[in-house]
Amino acid sequence: MGRYVARRLLQMIPVFIGTTLLIFLMVYALPGDPVRALFGDKGADPATIASIKHDLGLDQPILVQYWHYLTGLLQGDFGTQIASRRPVTDVLGDAFPVTIRLALFAFAIEIVFGIGLGLLAGMRAGRLGDSLVLIFTLLLISVPVFVLGFIFKTVFAFQLGWAAPNVSIDVTWGELVMPATVLAGVSLAYVARLTRTSIAENLRADYMRTAIAKGLPKRRVIGLHLMRNSMIPVVTFLGTDLGALMGGAIITEGLFNIHGIGGTIFESIQRREGTTLVGLVTVLVLIYLATSLIVDLLYAVLDPRIRYA
Repeated sequence: MGRYVARRLLQMIPVFIGTTLLIFLMVYALPGDPVRALFGDKGADPATIASIKHDLGLDQPILVQYWHYLTGLLQGDFGTQIASRRPVTDVLGDAFPVTIRLALFAFAIEIVFGIGLGLLAGMRAGRLGDSLVLIFTLLLISVPVFVLGFIFKTVFAFQLGWAAPNVSIDVTWGELVMPATVLAGVSLAYVARLTRTSIAENLRADYMRTAIAKGLPKRRVIGLHLMRNSMIPVVTFLGTDLGALMGGAIITEGLFNIHGIGGTIFESIQRREGTTLVGLVTVLVLIYLATSLIVDLLYAVLDPRIRYA
């Protein structure tokens, strides 16, 4: 196991360099000059613009800028914002805690209700409960996130008055219930359908017939044998979806006025803040790499037949 983890960590290095380089090149290929944009329509003296670019290192070749960015990352330095001259680490420190709370809340909803509905449908495959779950999940998949968000705000905030339409600056857990549910909607549907399919298939497997024939309690048969063998495809999806929830929170944060990475990414694109945008996406890449490793290690926990050399 230790050798496998070490090998995977080494494999992450070229993946990280490749993805961050691609992101870096794409961001700095955006049209427009972020330094000139600071002065708006009034413009500025060319010498002033050249001085600011020199201070920020923007007058150097793109690969040199990327090298300086990588070496700064090793020291925990994500660069400096162009407009405010704030360290990007401070911007990340303000934006990420809110989005992490929202994503983890949505992730918990996705796991509890997605797996629960999938188990209910899989155990009753072909019956009424199965059909209702499939129809419900199909509706969730069909409705775009921004439409689902407007429906939730209209019904639960404006008509019923059960929640505030927007999240306050304090961002309490209670205020995150509605946006987290909206954010988890589509993923919840996929988890439910994956769980349902896997449960229905494994119910017909030989090891299930053997466990039942041995007279094992139903709770043990379902909890130990059926669930563990059915969760591998679900865990695969959940592992990649945690990073997707954080990246996909842009629309949800905009709908509910949440000041997280979604709004920061949107503002960075508008202002052409390449350093901030690259820093935000770099953290998301690290989250994806970490969750993919954790998912691979969980395979051995769920299925004892899996061994890592």
